[in-house]
Amino acid sequence: MEVFDIRLLGVSAESAQKLLLTIALIVIVYAIRRVALWLVRVLIRNRSSDQTRFWVRQSIGGGLTVVLILGTMSIWFEEPNRLAAALGIITVAIGFSLQRLILAIAGYFVILQGKTYKVGERVAIGEDVRGDVIGIGFVFTTLMEMGEPADPSSPGGWVRSRQYTGRVIAISNAVIFDAAVRNFTRDFPYVWEEISVPIRYEADRRRAEQILLEAAQRHTVQLAEIGKAALETMQRLYYVRLVDLAPRVYYRITDNWLELTVRFVTGDREIRDLKDAVTRDILVGLDEAGIAIASATYDIVGFPPVRVNGAWRAAEREDMPGAGADIPGNGGE
Repeated sequence: MEVFDIRLLGVSAESAQKLLLTIALIVIVYAIRRVALWLVRVLIRNRSSDQTRFWVRQSIGGGLTVVLILGTMSIWFEEPNRLAAALGIITVAIGFSLQRLILAIAGYFVILQGKTYKVGERVAIGEDVRGDVIGIGFVFTTLMEMGEPADPSSPGGWVRSRQYTGRVIAISNAVIFDAAVRNFTRDFPYVWEEISVPIRYEADRRRAEQILLEAAQRHTVQLAEIGKAALETMQRLYYVRLVDLAPRVYYRITDNWLELTVRFVTGDREIRDLKDAVTRDILVGLDEAGIAIASATYDIVGFPPVRVNGAWRAAEREDMPGAGADIPGNGGE
């Protein structure tokens, strides 16, 4: 094709025809994708099928992407030699300019193996990202952020518990190659939690220990049984030593009080509710037993002797200006 006697390189009737075919292919693939996703929403509605819905959507997206790539190559590269040369050039260009993108896509396929995390699992990635996985794409993983009680200065730290902050986080899949991934729910969906209560040294520590144990056992007895079965399953998969899941109280001596810490097992998604229930029972039990919670206060147990010298106070008044002057209205003559 020529414009003002200038031949445009690569522009011809054949190229225009291929361009129209490519556009038509993209429109058809996009329409198929929309219809397929609509069918998925209609046929898989219940929440228990979230995993199934996710993987069906991923399969549809991946399959149509392959169709689009192969179809576009078939339209533009009819000869195998030209196709191989084009692929070589494209591969080199991508390798230099899109290294992080390639690494993210590689991370996506590693995640698909299910060894790192899956949709619906609760994870912490690196030091700053923690939450529930709500989506896994070719490049990004999406999480619903949760707070962290141990570090208020961290992102999302204004929520002082492992509950949602309301923010959605998108991180590159490449992060799994650089940072530690801590999974709260995989294989063993339970965590150990602790509640510490300081009491005075003169308090009845045995009664306080009994109160803490009873409160923990009242709310975790069923969890301990379920957790034991999950721990045995985990032991078959990994080299993990079986531990006692029953609640237990530990002592710690400090300068000001005796600290009692009750340790127990809880489900990964019910930590705050369970700790709240145990704490309420502990407070009720301590009140009934007359055991006070120690605090960082100071008791004044005595004063040094203080003596007020009357003669000194009289001399001080005489030295004040006007001390001996008559004050009108006070009967002075």
